[in-house]
Amino acid sequence: MDKVKADFVVLDDRFARVNGDEWVHRLHTGCRWTEGPAYFPAGRYLVFSDIPNDRVLRWDECTGAVGVFREPAGFHNGHTVDRQGRLISCEQGNRRVTRTEHDGSTTVLAETYRGKRFNSPNDVVESADGAIWFTDPSYGIDSDYEGHRAESEIGACHVYRADPVDGSVTVVADDFSRPNGLAFSLDGSLLYLADTRQNPSHIRVFEVDGGTLRGGEVFVTSDAGGFDGLRVDEAGRVWAAAHDGLHCFAPDGTRIGKLRIPEVCSNLTFGGPRNNDLFITASSSVYTLRVNFSGPPRR
Repeated sequence: MDKVKADFVVLDDRFARVNGDEWVHRLHTGCRWTEGPAYFPAGRYLVFSDIPNDRVLRWDECTGAVGVFREPAGFHNGHTVDRQGRLISCEQGNRRVTRTEHDGSTTVLAETYRGKRFNSPNDVVESADGAIWFTDPSYGIDSDYEGHRAESEIGACHVYRADPVDGSVTVVADDFSRPNGLAFSLDGSLLYLADTRQNPSHIRVFEVDGGTLRGGEVFVTSDAGGFDGLRVDEAGRVWAAAHDGLHCFAPDGTRIGKLRIPEVCSNLTFGGPRNNDLFITASSSVYTLRVNFSGPPRR
């Protein structure tokens, strides 16, 4: 197992006590582009996407082994684990959002909007009421590298919500260039959304009003390439994947620190027995380290 020195960069005193292991360990490498890390506490394993190779891989926490979880996979990108312990997946190639049931079968949660196929669902989160919120940029239809080249049927890149009761899909944000990572604040009152293709790339913050959003002002801008996946930790800090590592922002929008990683970061999640193992997908690899803070409380 390869390892690199953990490089926590303090930019504000509020980040001074944020740290963890001395070394960042590389769990796996040799992929084309890793994404979508999702940790399953009950099974003590992590799944993640290798998008261009059209497969989802699985790392076993107990043995350290990495194997194929699903192949072909419909060019999976982002994942989340719902409140019932089921895998929710954005399938770029199949242009849909699905749920893997406990028996291994697949349920389609969202496939069209007003009769038109999505572009290529990218990242996904579940709100407290069980609704599924997801972004739909065009990366999976722009070429055959991580999906299938096609024209957009909708003609734009939106953010959507799938209702937990009747399954209806609504547009919750329609003024994005390439909506990407998204994360709720700890109390669910705010939704952070990355727009990767803006110049500079930025994260916007919205107030959540049931199934709708209000506001949308720019929360932070990037100083190192496009923002990608997002997570919020137990203190309400926002962590964003960027080209030089993970950027950490205080709830007031101040960039307070970074964790530098030797590859371009795409996403992150928390896991481990105490929810304080940080898993990072970055270019061809997956990295991890134990930190002195935790992810949001498990549901």
